[in-house]
Amino acid sequence: MSFLDRLKNWFRSEIPSDVPNYEAPAVVNEAQNEVSTPDAPATEVPVQPTEAPLTPFWLENEDALRDEGVIFGLSESKAEEKIAAIRNYFSHKTANLEKTVEYLSEKIGELNLFIEQKETRINELKEKALVLENREAATHYLPRTIVGLLLSLAMCVGNYYLIDESIQPNFPQNHLFIAVGILLAGMFNLFNPKSLFHEKDTPVSWRNMLEEVGMPLAASVFVFVQALEHQSVARSLALLFFTFFLFLFAGKLLLSNLTVTKNDMGLWLSNRRLEKDKVRKADGWEVELNQLKNEIDQQRVQKWQIIDELKAPEAELKRLNEKRDMMIKLFESEFNLARSYREKLTNKQIKKILE
Repeated sequence: MSFLDRLKNWFRSEIPSDVPNYEAPAVVNEAQNEVSTPDAPATEVPVQPTEAPLTPFWLENEDALRDEGVIFGLSESKAEEKIAAIRNYFSHKTANLEKTVEYLSEKIGELNLFIEQKETRINELKEKALVLENREAATHYLPRTIVGLLLSLAMCVGNYYLIDESIQPNFPQNHLFIAVGILLAGMFNLFNPKSLFHEKDTPVSWRNMLEEVGMPLAASVFVFVQALEHQSVARSLALLFFTFFLFLFAGKLLLSNLTVTKNDMGLWLSNRRLEKDKVRKADGWEVELNQLKNEIDQQRVQKWQIIDELKAPEAELKRLNEKRDMMIKLFESEFNLARSYREKLTNKQIKKILE
């Protein structure tokens, strides 16, 4: 019964005998009547069960809540007390629902995180596979380099026998070892990283020139002197120029071929590894991609199952919150209306209204 209905009945003096007798206590005890506790929504969430509070009689229906608002509005009590009681009642009633919603929302967040991590890994694998597929084999000249290296070695071996044949009449006993020494001495420039003839920007000093040309020239002159005793001058001079230029360039040629062979060998091995990686890694990445996709599909199924399970407690929680707000607004409206009329009525009139 609303406050206006009470005023009408009071002015008409037609208060029915079956109207319940209300008293105007300063503070009404919330747990006056005991009723059965409402059933909590079924959920498998591992939360601690909370004891539901007893339902106060003035929350059983809207008419009782209106009467309670009128009683408190005409008394000296504050509305905040009853509003807090309503909020406390519904907070206990929605405790399990809030824990259920929070738990299921956390599970959905975890699944979203796992799915995002797997999708990131899938993108990384696809990018790696694309880079590996587009990677081309490096160009090398290993066969040609090997042939050049063999020819350089053959040139050095031929030069050795030429020197040995030239000095053998003068050194019949140790000519083999002497020929090796002359060959190594003539190729002393082998230890220089680059020839001065190929360095255009480097200034040439007499020390660099002596280091570059000195030993090959000395070895060639030595062979020339030894050959001059038993060969003609023309042949000796031809031997001089031939051994000199052979000493001067054969070392650099041999060193260059060794370096190029090493580089080409590295490129060839890299190409072999690339071919194996395109087969082995691509297959492994494909297997991992399929596995990740299957795991994502399974986790998405789990996610949608949890979302379906979350709909019921969310809807119930929303319904209870809306009911709480509605009851608070209903109580406040009756309370404010009664409070506005309290100053206009005498204590006797207020007491008669509350009877």
